[in-house]
Amino acid sequence: MVNSQASGVPPTPRSCAGCGGKIADRFLLFSMERYWHTRCLKCSCCQAQLGDIGTTCYSKGGMILCRSDYIRLFGHSGACSACGQSIPANEMVMRAQGNVYHLKCFSCATCRNRLMPGDRFHYINGTIFCEHDRPGAALLNSHLPPLQSSNVLTDQKVC
Repeated sequence: MVNSQASGVPPTPRSCAGCGGKIADRFLLFSMERYWHTRCLKCSCCQAQLGDIGTTCYSKGGMILCRSDYIRLFGHSGACSACGQSIPANEMVMRAQGNVYHLKCFSCATCRNRLMPGDRFHYINGTIFCEHDRPGAALLNSHLPPLQSSNVLTDQKVC
């Protein structure tokens, strides 16, 4: 293999994975097996230029993320809040109240049915219930305030 800089031949310009343009800048970034202009490698959520804020970036679910947004979206531990097992970086997850779950672990505490994106659920004292099994659902004239409900989010709908 010939080192083009040592032979006096200028290096072949590389194409930027972000904008597709040629990289003629003095500095370039190499991430996820591709080359980037320093201005083009940005966090998918906060749009921070990743070369300016550190030497690492994260990729999950088709997003490129800074450390802060990765932790905000997927948690510090990278472990499922239900089973405690590790969540691989390429795996889709479900989130509720700051907790992160494997898809298979995000299920109703009563009937154990898995909740899917778009399903309504209730998160009560750290426990997940489907719409049908939420505590107090059978009480028609309850004097309790309505339970807070949420929609299921996957890591593709977080920013």
